[in-house]
Amino acid sequence: MALLHSSSHFSTVQWTRSSHRISVTSRRRYCNVRSCLPLPMQNAKYRKELEAAIDVVQRACRICVDVKSSLLSADGQVLEKNDQTPVTVADFGVQALVSLELGNLFPSIPLVAEEDSTFLRANNLAHSVLTVVTEKSSSPNELTQDDVLEAIDRGANVAFAFGSKPATYWVLDPIDGTRGFLRGNDVLYVVGLALVVEGEIVLGVMGCPNWHRDLSEESNSEDLERGGVWSRSGAIMIAHAGSGTWTRRLSDIQSPSKMFHNWTRCFVDEYSLVREARFCIPDSQTWESLPPSTSLQATTNADQVGNGQILLLRTCCGSLCKYFMVASGRASVFILRARSQTIIKTWDHAIGMICVHEAGGKVTDWKGNDIDLAADQAGRRILSPSGGVLVSNGHLHDLIIEMTASTSSIV
Repeated sequence: MALLHSSSHFSTVQWTRSSHRISVTSRRRYCNVRSCLPLPMQNAKYRKELEAAIDVVQRACRICVDVKSSLLSADGQVLEKNDQTPVTVADFGVQALVSLELGNLFPSIPLVAEEDSTFLRANNLAHSVLTVVTEKSSSPNELTQDDVLEAIDRGANVAFAFGSKPATYWVLDPIDGTRGFLRGNDVLYVVGLALVVEGEIVLGVMGCPNWHRDLSEESNSEDLERGGVWSRSGAIMIAHAGSGTWTRRLSDIQSPSKMFHNWTRCFVDEYSLVREARFCIPDSQTWESLPPSTSLQATTNADQVGNGQILLLRTCCGSLCKYFMVASGRASVFILRARSQTIIKTWDHAIGMICVHEAGGKVTDWKGNDIDLAADQAGRRILSPSGGVLVSNGHLHDLIIEMTASTSSIV
């Protein structure tokens, strides 16, 4: 079964400004309004914050593209943190840029982000980050290394504690899937940014510079897995509470002067049978480690899914690209198991959660409870979902929870 052909089954509506008429088309929903935002979002409550988030994520993606293009020829661009997770100058550069831009626009809203400046300070690498940030910053003043280091540490909440009350803050994952960032053009990585207001996620933006857009209705599953017939124009996905999830091409990062683009509304797929669903799991886990494996085997061959099997998609790396897959209808389920030693970080999930919700999907822990963003009252950096995280198209959610509950005790 071809992944592309199975991603949507319902008619959609196309609106064009020139004709002001409604026509029914298949597969996609377009909004050809010449605006920075899709039509339903132009009067959204957090429109200004969303526009700022889109702008800074696009510029952050440009940092990633620029750094990656020089990755193989420049010394010192690929680094490793103490936990052996590969990270790049782009990772620190993105966090510095986003922190600086949002700090200027919304100085009262704190930032929760992945990195701190300890490694850069210890290895005298602040200048490398300063260089990539300066090229993309909108600051009228000349930036210094101290500006960059302080901006990075702002995201680490070095001297900030939230407390138990509902909080308002930005959540940033500078590069989700840094291993994918280093592994080549075919492997996805995401820059993710969300805004939480009084404990509720109200908007999310994900930029994927190498997201594959299909060019052929005749693509087979092998081609899709290799990305052989897809253009690597990239994509940006946005969501706002009550206004849906939308996406468009990110190819304008090569032409910043192009401001107006078609937005495509995203919907989760409509599969309600497990045997038809397409599953994603973390790169660090195997299907056999998950409870549903006691009754279902996994295959990665989309053309030969047999009885008692599910289709497991190869989607390296990071969690946000899996949310991107579910929200766009390219995957049905993303399931993550939280073992006792597992630390689940807020930035790996918050941005994707609103994108999936607004696309019609569902995100809970393994017991069906909403994910508590305030589980870490001091820093809002760690999540504690019971059992793990389940992301789905909604149609399969209760069924998978039942499967998980009935088998988790013996797996």
